[in-house]
Amino acid sequence: MALIVICGLLLAGVFALACTYVYLAPSLPTAENMHKVELQVPLRVYTSSGGLISQIGEQRRIPVTYDEIPELVRHAVLAAEDDRFFEHHGVDWIGVARATIVNVATADLAGQGGSTITQQAARNMFLSLDKTLRRKLSEVFVTYRMEKDFTKEQILATYLNVIFFGQRSYGIAAAAETFYGKSLADLTVAQAATLAGIIQLPSRYNPVTNPKAAEVRRTYVLRRMTALGYIDEATRQKAAAEPIASRGFAPLFDVEAPYVAEMVRQDIVTRFGASAVNAGYKVFTTLDNRLQTAANRALRVGLIEYDRRHGYRGPIANVKLPSGASTADLDHALADRSAISMLQLAIVTKVADTSAEIYIRGIGPAQITWVGMSWARRLTKSGGLMANPRKAADVLALGDVVYVVTDRRGYAQLAQLPAAQGALVAMDPDDGAIVSLVGGFDYYTNKFNRVTQAKRQLGSGFKPFLYSAALEEGFTPASVILDMPIVLENTGEEEDWRPKNNSGEFGGPTRLRDALVYSKNLVSVRILQNIGLEAAISHATKFGFDRNSFPHDLTIALGSQSARPLDVATGFSVFANGGFKVTPYFISRIEDSSGKVVFENKPLLACLECETQAQVPLLSPVAPAPTDVTSGAVDTAAAAPVPVPRIHEVDAPAPLQQMARLQGGLGYLPADRLAPRVISIQNAWLMTDIMKGVITRGTARRASALGRSDLAGKTGTTNDWRDAWFSGFNRQLVASVWTGFDGQGTLGRHEEGSAVAVPVWMHFMREALRGVPLRSLDRPGGLIDLKIDPYSGTLADPLNPDAIYETFMLQHQPRMPVPGERSGAGAGGGAGGAADPLF
Repeated sequence: MALIVICGLLLAGVFALACTYVYLAPSLPTAENMHKVELQVPLRVYTSSGGLISQIGEQRRIPVTYDEIPELVRHAVLAAEDDRFFEHHGVDWIGVARATIVNVATADLAGQGGSTITQQAARNMFLSLDKTLRRKLSEVFVTYRMEKDFTKEQILATYLNVIFFGQRSYGIAAAAETFYGKSLADLTVAQAATLAGIIQLPSRYNPVTNPKAAEVRRTYVLRRMTALGYIDEATRQKAAAEPIASRGFAPLFDVEAPYVAEMVRQDIVTRFGASAVNAGYKVFTTLDNRLQTAANRALRVGLIEYDRRHGYRGPIANVKLPSGASTADLDHALADRSAISMLQLAIVTKVADTSAEIYIRGIGPAQITWVGMSWARRLTKSGGLMANPRKAADVLALGDVVYVVTDRRGYAQLAQLPAAQGALVAMDPDDGAIVSLVGGFDYYTNKFNRVTQAKRQLGSGFKPFLYSAALEEGFTPASVILDMPIVLENTGEEEDWRPKNNSGEFGGPTRLRDALVYSKNLVSVRILQNIGLEAAISHATKFGFDRNSFPHDLTIALGSQSARPLDVATGFSVFANGGFKVTPYFISRIEDSSGKVVFENKPLLACLECETQAQVPLLSPVAPAPTDVTSGAVDTAAAAPVPVPRIHEVDAPAPLQQMARLQGGLGYLPADRLAPRVISIQNAWLMTDIMKGVITRGTARRASALGRSDLAGKTGTTNDWRDAWFSGFNRQLVASVWTGFDGQGTLGRHEEGSAVAVPVWMHFMREALRGVPLRSLDRPGGLIDLKIDPYSGTLADPLNPDAIYETFMLQHQPRMPVPGERSGAGAGGGAGGAADPLF
């Protein structure tokens, strides 16, 4: 009778289970759906060569395959969660019974769970976390379905990719990065055991927020690993003695480019919607690993150097240290603050006569010598500078919390967060690929991207575009313009305008070449008066400047219009590439989670060789342009493929060779891929040649210390030293630097582009062009060298001992001197061949 009752109960149970399955089956995931499930994977951003820039998304996750998970890590997880995983079929009834007994018998933190790895994977992948009977039954059915349709290796890999570890980290690889700043392969036994121990209760066993509980749990995991034969007793003891200490780490990256990462995020959201940041897209940018690193350092070092010239604003804080303070005491004193980019956080532990001992968080003891602090002149109440310090105590005191720059070899220099800001952008002039971009000193303290968002006045940085317009209107490098005071009457209520040179001096009759080299404001105003506002503005728009940014008055000769650093770099690219307008871009291609390319950039190429092959006429004042330079439209009537000569790939770490990338190995470029020509190659070459003088003998002559003859550029400074610019280039790389205050404050008297921006540009170019052969724009046809009188700009008398060579466009040659004309009294080569210096 009892047997019949038992059998009946079993049959009833089976029948109830079957009915439950039939009832729940429609809501359960099918095997097909389980195979198609997609994890929330962050948007990943890479450089052109595959270096990781950033991971962006709600969940920090780094998907890994079974083979990518080290055996040590697998063993730690199995020991902690399910040592019979490879033996049971989804639900481990023996494990459930054991866990129940252990948890009833003990009340310590090392309690065991009864769910298998498969059950946890099913719950996290396909079900809710509700503690209801319906969910528990659904979990059993999904677990058995997973065991049937997946291999054990697939289940374990899935589990280790979806399980939550705290700190927004999902998956074992993200957890290793979050808690230890390491990849899985670099974890120690102790670290692997700690991570495995977190899984059961992430809120309790978090080694950052609860290290004591995490250590107890780790002890349990190590003991289980030893009992299961995964490690020996000596290894267990060594791992157990390792400090549990962990701290939250930002996601690992190969190249620091957070401003570009945010640009990518915005682009992806615009293209695919807000959910795309969790859809596993991979974005390959145009950034060059080495050049981006160089740009980061160049801008930061330059701003720190500028900041030092304006005094020391004092320590961040001062804390009272106990006698014989321990490392823990020092760490506690620094706990509420963090490092900022290259500035490390430190506390002063001892002050000597001309040096100080410090403790740097995360590094340890170091010393600041007199060289590293002697710059620190204190500020007066009125904002002036006190006398130079004579001893360390004039600068530092015991307990001062300060920023330092360290060589990580025991020596450091006192530093402070710069009050001024800056931006640097570098691009390939052949197609507009942005190879480096830094939008400010530190993204995490100020996310405003000054490369793409800050519109600042250009100052003299606009003059090359004005002078290029003058060349189109008939001026030549030998044109003589008067550098003398000028007063422009104002018909309104404002005062008359009296522009002046930065130096406050006047040079009298000045050749156009020298006027640009030495940045003569008065000459520039007179040139603009001669060619007219409309001609100057229309010409400038060909370089990419917004027409609406120009005030309709003569102040544009001095750069009163505003533009972004990216606009300026784009404009200078026209000179660098021989006259083509390229469009800047930073995304090379986008791949979806499966690796399929869903977008690939195909930029227009500035290709002189292609233009020659296609027999496209070069622009000149007497020949019609082959393109509509207003709209940028290209004549595609003859869009047949044009052979592209092979470009020699240098071994030096130069910026990307855009020609090779665009050819795709085919050796041909369709005519509709050519960038529009906006100025003649003769104009571009002459302007480049003049701007080389800015570096060799003009306002940026300190850049001649780089020792290269292929560099050209122009400084820029605005009223009251609010903005300092330098844009420079050679044939293969253009870089623009802006420095100033976000709030329009002054950088300080005489803090011009040559003093603030040029050093940043030099720091960058010194590294960017290291080992790169000289490369200038090849001299084109249509130019002629003639001897001129250096004072009048006219053709020189054969017997003139002061005669010098100058280069002219064939259609704009200098005039012959007027009979009886005295050198220096007349003018030549100006628009219309004026008999006297202009104005």
